[in-house]
Amino acid sequence: MPKEIPLKEILVQGGYLSQKDADRAQAEADKKKLGLQDYLLAEDILSADLIGQGIAEYLGVGYADLHHQPPSPELILRIPEEIAVKYRAVLMRSETNIVTVASSDPNNRDLPAELDKLFPMKGNQVLFEFPEKIDELLTYYRKPLGARFIKIIEENKRVAPEIVEQVFEDAITSRASDVHFDPREESVVVRFRVDGVLQEVGRIPKEHYENILNLIKVRSHLRIDEHLSTQDGSIHYLRNGDGVDLRIAISPTVGGERLAIRILSKYVRDLSFRELGLSESGQKSFNEAIQKPFGMILAVGPTGSGKTTTIYALLKMLNRPEVNIITIEDPVEYRIPEINQIQVNPQTNLTFAAGLRSIIRQDPNIIFVGEIRDRETAEISVNAALTGHLLLSTFHANNAATAIPRLLEMGIEPFLLSSTLEILIAQRLVRVICSNCRRTVTTNRKEISEKLPPGFSSKVNALYSGKGCPVCSGTGYLGRTAIFEVIKLTPALRELILKSPSATQIWDLAIKEGSRSMFEDGLEKVGAGVTTLEELLRVAPPQ
Repeated sequence: MPKEIPLKEILVQGGYLSQKDADRAQAEADKKKLGLQDYLLAEDILSADLIGQGIAEYLGVGYADLHHQPPSPELILRIPEEIAVKYRAVLMRSETNIVTVASSDPNNRDLPAELDKLFPMKGNQVLFEFPEKIDELLTYYRKPLGARFIKIIEENKRVAPEIVEQVFEDAITSRASDVHFDPREESVVVRFRVDGVLQEVGRIPKEHYENILNLIKVRSHLRIDEHLSTQDGSIHYLRNGDGVDLRIAISPTVGGERLAIRILSKYVRDLSFRELGLSESGQKSFNEAIQKPFGMILAVGPTGSGKTTTIYALLKMLNRPEVNIITIEDPVEYRIPEINQIQVNPQTNLTFAAGLRSIIRQDPNIIFVGEIRDRETAEISVNAALTGHLLLSTFHANNAATAIPRLLEMGIEPFLLSSTLEILIAQRLVRVICSNCRRTVTTNRKEISEKLPPGFSSKVNALYSGKGCPVCSGTGYLGRTAIFEVIKLTPALRELILKSPSATQIWDLAIKEGSRSMFEDGLEKVGAGVTTLEELLRVAPPQ
């Protein structure tokens, strides 16, 4: 992406946007703290192909469009790794007289000379491709982590630092949320949690583990002479100039000290409702709810269902100079500029309830309570929402309808809950089919009917899956999206809450008022080729 000229000017000069539309889009992107490209894609104003074409035209080259024309692994690997990485170049085609290469820096003056050496007697052309797509395809060069462990140990040079560096690098490149070091009898198993699923990536001989563990303890300011109690710390890891926060947790087990690392990178970015995975009706309900100056918005689901990501996305949308936003969290995982975030600290009696009482005296417009865990926090939250504050929080419940009876059981008065609750959203995360190896499994109506639960076959016209490739590490999945269950509080539902209803009564009425289950929302994504039926049934089977 050229730095010397803004994307807005590129798109206006190329006729892809009028000056008026470009100015409006830039203003909205700035307001939402998004890059212009992210905003245009999120709002479906321009496709990635059109933006890529516009940048390519400005650079005076063609657009590679590797998303729709991915090269084979055999082609990619014909360029040596050091050349491919240095010039951000991927071989697309090799024909009789010419080779075609995609690069995020197509005007690099040294690249044609390198291609002449690699492919003598052939001409060459270099096309533009987005840096993130080039990064995806450069993963074909990556050797398995276990093989690199063996090589590091054989060379016997700085074993612990080299292994730690390789693990951190691979974990971040693989978009892992967690890294596990599990001590076994003779070795230590290293596993990454990618897209919610743990996968083994290599094993380290037990004799090298103590040095690795001590190195991480030192870097996270923990005691290296403590082996029988739990310890928690953090590391700020610099990667390509960007900081990545790593949360360290060490626990003693029968086999030795177990190490778990949570990776807190820039994963929670400025997400639009559409990027979160919300349907059109869900987006409308949320837009109405967040425009109100007071009330309660609750995101519910089990641990790891993406509740916090959804709430952070809402906070970023609501973050404007004219409003005062204060949060109380445990822990504060992602810092948001211009928002006041408070960390729970039981040692100083700074609990959710105590912190929330203090926040109310700080003249907030919007409050985020990390989690409603007890009656006291629930009561203060409801009262805050009742007295002119917009309150956002998360709550552990299996589905949206269950949250209401549980809050009532905590001791919240029905009339207070009925008056303050604006919207309930339950969610789960499903893995997304890798776009690099996605294929159609079947369009046969009979086969689809046999695979789907009764009553749902008419909602899906085709089933898709990922074949598995180096880009997705052979899993067939790359990334995750959310499936949702949204209950908007209508007058009829508010009236029902006054009668202390069961979850079944709430859900029956919510369906009549327009809600749909997570399974139905997921089924729409199955039909669109976003995820697989197997993944949906694993995460959210029909109730």
